Amino acid sequence: MQASMSSFSRYLSRNVLRGLAILGGAFILASCGGGGGDDGGAGGGGSGNGNLVINAGLDATVTEGVTYSLSAEVSGGDGTYTYNWSASPSLAITHDDTSSSAASFVAPLVNSATEYTLTVSVNDQSGNTASDVTVITVAPVNIAPVASIDVPTWDGLPANTFPGGVEIVFDGTGSSDADSTSTTGEIADYVWTQTSGTNVITGVETNLSTLTIVTPIANDAQQLTFQLEVTDSEGATDTDTVTVSVQSETETLPVVDAGFSQGVFSGEVVILNGEATTSIPSALPLAYSWERSNNVTSTSGANTGAAVRPVDDSDALSTFAIAPSVSTATVVAYTLTVTDANGNSVEDTINVRVRPMPTPLLNDTGFLQQATNNALTEAQQNDFPGQDGQRGADIIEQNGLIEKAGRGKAGFDFTRLNANGDEQDASADTWSCVRDNVTGLVWEVKTDDGAFQDKDYTYSWFSDEVNGGFEGDETGSNATCLLTNCNTSAYVEAVNAQGLCGFYDWRLPTHHELFSLMHLGIADDVAIDEDYFPNTGAVSTEPLWYWTSVPSADGVNSDDAQNAWALDFDSGVDNFLNKSSAARVRLVRAGR
Repeated sequence: MQASMSSFSRYLSRNVLRGLAILGGAFILASCGGGGGDDGGAGGGGSGNGNLVINAGLDATVTEGVTYSLSAEVSGGDGTYTYNWSASPSLAITHDDTSSSAASFVAPLVNSATEYTLTVSVNDQSGNTASDVTVITVAPVNIAPVASIDVPTWDGLPANTFPGGVEIVFDGTGSSDADSTSTTGEIADYVWTQTSGTNVITGVETNLSTLTIVTPIANDAQQLTFQLEVTDSEGATDTDTVTVSVQSETETLPVVDAGFSQGVFSGEVVILNGEATTSIPSALPLAYSWERSNNVTSTSGANTGAAVRPVDDSDALSTFAIAPSVSTATVVAYTLTVTDANGNSVEDTINVRVRPMPTPLLNDTGFLQQATNNALTEAQQNDFPGQDGQRGADIIEQNGLIEKAGRGKAGFDFTRLNANGDEQDASADTWSCVRDNVTGLVWEVKTDDGAFQDKDYTYSWFSDEVNGGFEGDETGSNATCLLTNCNTSAYVEAVNAQGLCGFYDWRLPTHHELFSLMHLGIADDVAIDEDYFPNTGAVSTEPLWYWTSVPSADGVNSDDAQNAWALDFDSGVDNFLNKSSAARVRLVRAGR
């Protein structure tokens, strides 16, 4: 506050002095005559004809901002006069009555003494003219600049107090010059000096508008004082001073950041990717500890029986947690505490909104691996958040927090059905259909007995209803099966005639329905849970194409869809195939 009052007093006194200068010394008359006319009468008047002579008055010096009055004396002529004033360089001259020589102008702001040549001309009704000049010098009145240092603040510390060993930037761009001709109040020069305390400015640039230093590291607290001197374009100067306190090395605390807040479902991964640093070498090593708030409790996994730990590795800076089981949306706090070798501890907290996992209507992908820049791994990857392997039913099932009606790998939930469509014991050796307890769909199970449901039989795509304008290949000449016509519609009719599992509404699956069976986490076998869907086919160099009911818009001929979508249960990709192609079929029906 004292520094601020001092700056204000200097500013006020300079402005008062300037006002006194303007009022008391508005201008200083020079002892010269008028502008040097060579044929005027007594008193050195200007040029003229017909005995018309004019005198513009004495040369003079005035200060900037002053209103200066102009007047000329004229003699001769017919007695009726018209006057005109002009200036070089240009000035804004006020001359309301041209029948009078009286005029005025306001002396402009200048950086140095500047001469203005003012010319007055007169003519009478008889056509006689005369003119004269006077030179007015405008002198500057400089207002000194005001130096100002802006000091940053350090989170958690009082004003002007900083830890040891950290970079701080003093900012002098708030300094100003009230009478600068620049619209930005330009300062011509900045000079920084250190007037007390441990020297921290050796080798530092001290002629910029800012000063960047690194605070010293010492056993005892330090006081450092810095001065900024600013100079305006007219040579006037001003100074400002600031003193900062620097903590000792044992007082300086570590800096901690617990990471980002998140929203997850129960059983998903909570990323705990903290950051911690210290500017004091003797404060190393740093120790870390993560804790979870006590508004939730660890829950045993529904399927594994294993306890869900609050934090996987609570002593690691970068680790993870499994979101606890909650019945309603709950904010769970995770706090990272960092302790340095001097015994200083600091902490930071993130809030994680945990919601109960909703009943899914679609299967997850089955993929649990996580990717780095160059590899796939089973390990948690905090530096690559939001991956499939960190979210969804698969990871929740792995962490034991999914209730299943049946069984299945990863997040899949299947129940075996017998020939009558009744639930079959999970340990049964034979079953005819499978119910997907997530989607509610009931699926055909392929056989390996040479009967018409055998896994090796293939069919062309054919439909006389939803077909994209082209029914497809009815004869199925490229396919192999036990039916007269090896096409998809004929196979659907045969299965419905049999009443597989007691149902008579079997059909080709849509693209989304068939894709819901894909287990993309299986890398070395067919992409499906073979514990429930055996006999899907063998992995080989050839794709395991299975037809969907969806015609493809790709490859149309006269707006007729020649292709239909199929899925490869070897690679996990989809593609469109010509309807005459031979592919396998797995039928589906709605179970809910």
